[in-house]
Amino acid sequence: MDRQRKADEREARKHLIMDGALSVFQDHGIDGATMEQIANEAGFGTASLYYYFPKKEDVFSAIILKGWAQLWESCQSTIDSDHSPKEKFLNILNIIANHILQERNLYSFLFTAPQHSIHFESEPWKEYQGKLYGTLQKLLDEGITIGEFPKIDSHLLFKAIGGSFHGILLMGDEQKSLTREDIEDLFSRLLSTTGSPHA
Repeated sequence: MDRQRKADEREARKHLIMDGALSVFQDHGIDGATMEQIANEAGFGTASLYYYFPKKEDVFSAIILKGWAQLWESCQSTIDSDHSPKEKFLNILNIIANHILQERNLYSFLFTAPQHSIHFESEPWKEYQGKLYGTLQKLLDEGITIGEFPKIDSHLLFKAIGGSFHGILLMGDEQKSLTREDIEDLFSRLLSTTGSPHA
C-alpha cells in the first residue's frame, strides 16, 4: 500500500512538472525554455526537477506522450465497438474535439508548437499518433468503400479535418464542448468544401 502511495505521489509530481513546463514552453518557446524556468513554474527545486526529468527534452517528450496516449486510450472503446465505420469515425472525432476543448493548452501545444531544434533519442508518442491517424484513415476508406461516405480523396479529406481541429483550438474560451451533432455538421461542411455531396 505504501509503495502504491509513493508511486501515485511520484506520478502527481511529474504531472505538476509537465504542467509547469507547458506554461514555460508556451511563454518562451521550446528552444528558449530552461530547466530553471520549468522548476520555478512547477514549484520544485532544480535538483528535484532533474530527478524526475534529467533533460528538457525528457519533459517535452513526456508532455507530447501524455497528450497522444490520452487521445488514443479514450477512443479505444469506440474503435472496438460494433458501430459502422461512419459512426466510429464521427464518434472518435467528437472525443478528440472535446479533449481539445477541455485541455486547450495541452493540445494547442501538441498541434501548433513551432519548429524547434530538439532531437530525440526516441519518440514514443508516435506509436499512439500513428495508431490514431491510421485508424481514422482506415475508417474513412472503409466508409467510402461501403458507400457511407462519398467517393473522394480520403487523404485530402483527412488533411481538411486536421485543419478544422486547429480551428477548434481558436474558438472562444467559452466553448467547452461539442456534441455529436456538432461534429456531424462540421464533417458535412468539410465534405461540401471538397466539392463532394454530403454523406
